[in-house]
Amino acid sequence: MKMLNVTINGISTKVPEGITIMEAAAQLGIDIPALCYLKDVNEVGACRICVVEVKGARTLQASCVLPVSEGMDIQTESPSVVEARKEILKLILANHPNDCLTCNKAGECKLQEYAYRYDVKFVEHNGARKNYNIDTTNPYVYRDNNKCILCGRCVSICAKVPERAVLAFGNRGFDTTVIADNNKAMGESDCVSCARCISVCPVGALLDSRAMNIARSWELEKEDVKCAACENGCDFQLLKKDGKVAAVRALKAGEGRPLCLKGRLTVDLTYNDNPKTPLVKKDGEFVEASWAEVLGLDKILGKL
Repeated sequence: MKMLNVTINGISTKVPEGITIMEAAAQLGIDIPALCYLKDVNEVGACRICVVEVKGARTLQASCVLPVSEGMDIQTESPSVVEARKEILKLILANHPNDCLTCNKAGECKLQEYAYRYDVKFVEHNGARKNYNIDTTNPYVYRDNNKCILCGRCVSICAKVPERAVLAFGNRGFDTTVIADNNKAMGESDCVSCARCISVCPVGALLDSRAMNIARSWELEKEDVKCAACENGCDFQLLKKDGKVAAVRALKAGEGRPLCLKGRLTVDLTYNDNPKTPLVKKDGEFVEASWAEVLGLDKILGKL
């Protein structure tokens, strides 16, 4: 593999040809902020918070999509870069709910993390604001489009499974938003509650309803586990409060077909000290069901 000579923040190093500036910086332990970027899923350079200064370039460059080149000299925290990031964060916060004190994503929200890093605060204004109804029609997916920053992660990862592709961008300009099945409620759409979108949302726009309001994120003990429902081995996380598992949440897909509700419920039943009653969709409505039914055990038991 061909190696290239680059300099990042005054540090000279060699990196493999073909990797991006963001990946090269990561090899040096330099964290470049990103909201929309998701390796192999959403590499579009849309949010622009990852911009860096490249010597000789006329404008700041999106580090998540620009490959390194021989002799490249990069600054990831120059005054112009920091100023650009601050302006981007100000624009996002100008139309974002100011409820960080009670938001379930607090402590894990990327927008909150970057606002703190660059000392950007909410500013009151009289301009237009988003005002969407919170969607709780799906008992497994909590959706608040008022907090959506249009990063596109959920849309891209949903489209990775072609027969799903429930989420998409709808409308234009200021009214652009993420919609489900031509603007249906999540509970009315073809969403199968696999939690792929939840696992990649960087803010509080998409949350696992069953893992909400347990405790603040920093109060919970977290333990990573593998799902054993099939050979894919998707990654889940146990959320423990006072030494007991209070909820589980999906982290990322394993090899093969990625993330499913059956797997999430299997992990929930296996580890949760007090699992909530599962629900299934019948005739367009979510109704309570037995664990044997949702896990397919009734069919197996019926054959014995």
